[in-house]
Amino acid sequence: MRDKSHLNRREFLYFAGSTALALMIPEFLSAEKKASSKASFLYHDIYLKHDTGEFHYESPKRLKAILAKLRETLFLPSLSNLTPRKVSLEWIKTVHQKEYIEIVRRDVESGAQHLSTHSGNTVICKSSFEVALWAVGGVLSACDAVMERKTRNAFCAIRPPGHHATPNRGMGFCLFNNVAVAARYLQKRHKIGKVLIIDWDVHHGNGTQDIFYEDGSVFFFSTHQWPWYPWSGRAEETGDGEGRGATLNVPLPAGSGDQELLRAFENQLRPRMDLFKPDFVLISAGFDSRNSDPLGRFRVTDDGFRKLTQVVLDIAKDHARGRLVSVLEGGYSLKGLPLAVSAHLETLLQGWTES
Repeated sequence: MRDKSHLNRREFLYFAGSTALALMIPEFLSAEKKASSKASFLYHDIYLKHDTGEFHYESPKRLKAILAKLRETLFLPSLSNLTPRKVSLEWIKTVHQKEYIEIVRRDVESGAQHLSTHSGNTVICKSSFEVALWAVGGVLSACDAVMERKTRNAFCAIRPPGHHATPNRGMGFCLFNNVAVAARYLQKRHKIGKVLIIDWDVHHGNGTQDIFYEDGSVFFFSTHQWPWYPWSGRAEETGDGEGRGATLNVPLPAGSGDQELLRAFENQLRPRMDLFKPDFVLISAGFDSRNSDPLGRFRVTDDGFRKLTQVVLDIAKDHARGRLVSVLEGGYSLKGLPLAVSAHLETLLQGWTES
């Protein structure tokens, strides 16, 4: 029988306020539990400082909604808390051109309201450059924790998102490509050979595809609404040069949901991974593919995200020793996003129950 006095303590922590969450999680995790954590959660208040304005879809309210929901869940105390760090520019340069990085810095320091490399949909503020470095650094911290066996997998609640950022252009709310830098970091810092990036955002991860299109060591798989922004990701886009065959796009029509995405994951992704055999798995976890999201027309349910997550976990366990890091991308319904994230996180945790 569960110790009710201990449960009351957890309930107290759930309602203690978002700014203290990252500090409070370790307080009730024993050293033994932290060392053997099956799943981890990464967040920091720095990610709220990327101010996009009161009415922008990609706002700090997204993370606040996620935190509020997680305080209600009984599985939260089983998650280990991870602390992010600020990444050095040298790692950003592994996927982005030096000239583009300087443009981002210049635009932010000038007080501009939008990034100048795209037509107005990437809002910035005085803190955006700094926050973007912490966003990338958070994902690298999660990768370190997995590689050092401090946790089996991790979800990074970060912003700004990154999968639309190309080597020389920011767009679609994105400044730096978080998962792309993480892939290069894993290869260069941890000597990982092959990385799988799975992108289930409703929008195609054009930036990630561009970065690795001619690189056979990083496999990019994407399900996305078609036709839809950013108007890329056709099925015939399969890579070039040494990367030929290492890009797999599954464009799907508006109205697609659990059945269509699961079919793509089971029938197309899994057989390819039996051949590719990744050493590490990254997820561009965009929850704007959930039903009722204001910026997408997919109908994925929370149970659908549980099933997608389990498929990815199985791939990671089969080929990558279970090593997996999931990174928040889209998801703009303040009611739907936290529910989908909660389902995803719960599956990341419980997916190892019988291991």
